[in-house]
Amino acid sequence: AHAKARDAVHLPLDVGGLTDALRALGLEVLSLHSAAVDRHAYLQRPDLGRRLDAASQAVLAQRPATQPVDLALVVADGLSALGVMQNAVPLLQHLLALQRADAVQTWSLAPAVVVEQGRVAIGDPIGAALNAHTVVVLIGERPGLSSPDSLGLYFTWAPREGLSDAQRNCISNVREAGLSPARAARKLHALLSRARALR
Repeated sequence: AHAKARDAVHLPLDVGGLTDALRALGLEVLSLHSAAVDRHAYLQRPDLGRRLDAASQAVLAQRPATQPVDLALVVADGLSALGVMQNAVPLLQHLLALQRADAVQTWSLAPAVVVEQGRVAIGDPIGAALNAHTVVVLIGERPGLSSPDSLGLYFTWAPREGLSDAQRNCISNVREAGLSPARAARKLHALLSRARALR
């Protein structure tokens, strides 16, 4: 169990495979990188994982201005790329189906963003740059001895740089042996809908 937890922390994210899977869901995808140049820097300097590197900032700055969108989706490796690769796409598949079937409101989406060496707070500047009312960060959670493959969902209304964790909501332990992606998607959709109604 300890070896599986260590392996999950150091497993590299399959960015190409993840990007292809997200595009297969009908999403436009941007690939960005945090200011942590590699895994060693990411683990030693959590602050670097909370902000984008200069090249990624330039990618967002060069995008044309857009009308506000309802939701930005950010997928980051976090502390378990295994949790991301096993659970992020199934969860998004269920979430997008719920949004398309929503009879009360339509949902506009920013391009999905895949971030290497990212931490939760990196979603705030991304959501702000994409002019999104809400950002959801899907991120690999710190592995426990029985859960090396867990995904966390952190969502924030009116994202902007400098927010604290107290201004986010979280759904954790998303995996088949915990809260299944289908159940997590239903809970996430309900909470996003309520957040949107209450602003």
